[in-house]
Amino acid sequence: MTKTLEGGCLVSHMHDGAPLLEGTLRIWKQVGRATGAQAISLRVMEFAPGMSPAIRNDDCDQILYVLDHNRVAVADSSQGQAQSAPPLDQDSIDHPHPEGVRRTKGIATIFINGGRHEIGPATGIYIRPNETFAIDNTSSDSITIISSQCPDPDHSPQFVSALSATPHSNASAPAPIVRLADQHAQPTADRWYRVMVDDGIGSAQVTQFVGSIPPGRAPDHFHNYEEVLFILMGEGLMWAGETNTPIASGSCIYLPKGQVHCVENTGEGELRLLGVFYPAGSPSVRYDA
Repeated sequence: MTKTLEGGCLVSHMHDGAPLLEGTLRIWKQVGRATGAQAISLRVMEFAPGMSPAIRNDDCDQILYVLDHNRVAVADSSQGQAQSAPPLDQDSIDHPHPEGVRRTKGIATIFINGGRHEIGPATGIYIRPNETFAIDNTSSDSITIISSQCPDPDHSPQFVSALSATPHSNASAPAPIVRLADQHAQPTADRWYRVMVDDGIGSAQVTQFVGSIPPGRAPDHFHNYEEVLFILMGEGLMWAGETNTPIASGSCIYLPKGQVHCVENTGEGELRLLGVFYPAGSPSVRYDA
């Protein structure tokens, strides 16, 4: 059930509402123009094993992020409980990395306009305007991808019968795949963030990042951009002005431009989040309230 906080800040769970069903794909739309956003959206896309339907992107940027289900404690909204993510030192990893970021193997293939790319957990993906993509999930379990479109087309996805066979249409463009473990950590006070998708690979509208928040509450602040957040791991409170509501892994958050807010980590370990904001810029730019 969506909670509305001061200034129009929205907090929901990733599986709130009835999903759209198409083949192996289920989609829950949590943020968009229909919920009061001006330009940005947030959708939860769940791909069962096998080849998904092909989806044609609208005339907008679309940014994807593959969840790591070994890390994300995805709550069951019908039971009100969550399965905890394993401790950092008990995860099976290919290579260790600072800040508990794992280098992981591919679990699926994404086809974008005829080109194929292996993707794994904690991967950011840039879909250019009007490109067509599909996911071939080669694992035995469903995989979940967080999608954000900007500007939000505000209508149902465009499913097409086949992938566009134009592998050379963007031959000179940078590869649209970014892995969290390959990105440099930018420290800010006692926390860090890693930029994933930005104009470096062609996204002129929005910036995607992953951030880490230690236990405690930072000062209230605001940004001059519209933002959506997805809680990857941890628990806490989402503050908007004088109002708050609990958040945990699987929480989806919408923050209007200029809204005073704070993410408080009430747990004993790291709170990690995925953020996408418009217009594009640096996640470090903030203004004290």
